[in-house]
Amino acid sequence: MASGKPSSLSSSPMLRYNIERSHGNGTIGGFLGRWRMSPAWLSVGKRHEGGRKSDMGNVWKGAAVLTVAALLTKLLSALYRIPYQNMVGDVGFYIYQQVYPIYGIVVAMSLAGYPVAISKLIAERFVEGDAAGAAAVRRIALLLLSALGVMLFAGLYAGAETVASWMGDGRLEPLLRLLSFSFLFFPLIAVLRGYFQGQHDMMPTAVSQVGEQFVRVTAILGLSYWAMRRGADVYSCGMAAIAGTLGGMAAALLILLFYSAKRRRKKTAGRTPTASFLHVGRHLLTVGTIVCLTNMALTLIPLVDSFLFVPLLHETGASLDEVKWLKGVYDRGQPLIQLGTVVGTSLSLALVPFISSAQRSQGAIFTQGLLPFRFAAVIGVGASLGLICLIRPINTMLFENDRGSLVLAVLSASVFFTTMALTSSAMLQGMGKEWAAAAGVAVAVAGKMALMHWLVPPFGVLGAALATTGAYALMACFLYVCLRRECQLTNIQKYAYPIVKAGVAMVVVLQLYMWLMDAAAGGRLWATAEALGGVAVGAIVYIVCIVKGNVFSEEELSALPLANKFRLLSGSR
Repeated sequence: MASGKPSSLSSSPMLRYNIERSHGNGTIGGFLGRWRMSPAWLSVGKRHEGGRKSDMGNVWKGAAVLTVAALLTKLLSALYRIPYQNMVGDVGFYIYQQVYPIYGIVVAMSLAGYPVAISKLIAERFVEGDAAGAAAVRRIALLLLSALGVMLFAGLYAGAETVASWMGDGRLEPLLRLLSFSFLFFPLIAVLRGYFQGQHDMMPTAVSQVGEQFVRVTAILGLSYWAMRRGADVYSCGMAAIAGTLGGMAAALLILLFYSAKRRRKKTAGRTPTASFLHVGRHLLTVGTIVCLTNMALTLIPLVDSFLFVPLLHETGASLDEVKWLKGVYDRGQPLIQLGTVVGTSLSLALVPFISSAQRSQGAIFTQGLLPFRFAAVIGVGASLGLICLIRPINTMLFENDRGSLVLAVLSASVFFTTMALTSSAMLQGMGKEWAAAAGVAVAVAGKMALMHWLVPPFGVLGAALATTGAYALMACFLYVCLRRECQLTNIQKYAYPIVKAGVAMVVVLQLYMWLMDAAAGGRLWATAEALGGVAVGAIVYIVCIVKGNVFSEEELSALPLANKFRLLSGSR
């Protein structure tokens, strides 16, 4: 660091932002957090300038690699569901979405929580030159996580019939039993990722993440299409999709083993005895589990739907076949929520490197303004209102018809709340307040369960959508209150007014646009043109209003890529 008085940001806990924990991949946040706080980094000031620049370059390179990998995999995860729904229909989509949240839990354990915890322990030992201790941590972590994986596998495999009955559909039993094998993959995947990340090598995690998703998506669509061509029913297509999911996990494991085999060629020397079994176990059970929970918000809410939606609607008098169809229509909202949330959180949290890079010259303005928080609000408001206005043509474009458009409009409102909640969660984790972030998830799950019992009986599927949006709103409010206790959120009203004004302007323009387009023609092709045109029109109006409204300061805009071009195009000073 330069000599002299450090900026307020330099001494702020906001430096410990955990980027990746907010959207399902704990690797970036864990990496940056270790870089900020590790003894190796604290000693950088003693090194020559060239070494310092090299270290920073590696940090940003690793963060960039994982950010791109996370965004790509999340986009693939959201987009493949659209052709899958078109292939198997709403009932087939319901079947897959009923069991998918369990796979989401496996992903959180193998990608977010436990790799972060392992990588911290590994990094500490490598900083001390203790390669033998790092290897011992890896062995202990593998032993403990393998025991956990086997227990989870045995529990789900043996209890598949019971779990299926809780979900209200006994025909889901074979799918659950097949999916239980995913718990056997996660221990080795988590340990290998944590080991590489502890050495600041992000490429194996990124490649395995993208490889897993590519193989999974390809296998799901390919096997499901093959099953449909052979005349299989929708439950058999669901089995094919689960098989494709396991294939993706196998691909991730093979990629990591390949990188591990390359590493074994390099001899390392160590000096210390085996790491403490108790210490490693306690760290995994606390830090790892907490981080896992904080990354399960977008998984646990749909999991509540898996257990409560069918039984509650069935109790209202609807037939099981009708409920299945309604759940499939309701589940159309999941890729929409995921896409909107991923874009918002990924872009807002990707700003952290820019903030840190600009801290020496810009000072406290970045801390006081909380640029990622404001950027998430801008994206969240725009995405939510845009989806609500255009939901009918978007529904038709993506899913062949406009069934359940009102329900999807209600679910679209949750994009704003999820974006704000996950961004706040990442900030709290970066400040070392993981318990607060985990508590936010608990509030959301408890709220979802209570709202489902309250709203579904009188309002049916619309009540379930209201419960989802309400749960995410509770989480966002809770985390916002926690965040205000930890840092100074200044000038909220100043920034909120132009964002709301931009949103209102976009809604007015889109309503006029929809009125003109609806009077012209109909059909799926026209709906596609209407949706895409509406996205373009809405985005232009919204961005221009945001820039002209001075939501971001000159200093903040100067740190953003392409910001100057936007200002020139919009005529802003």
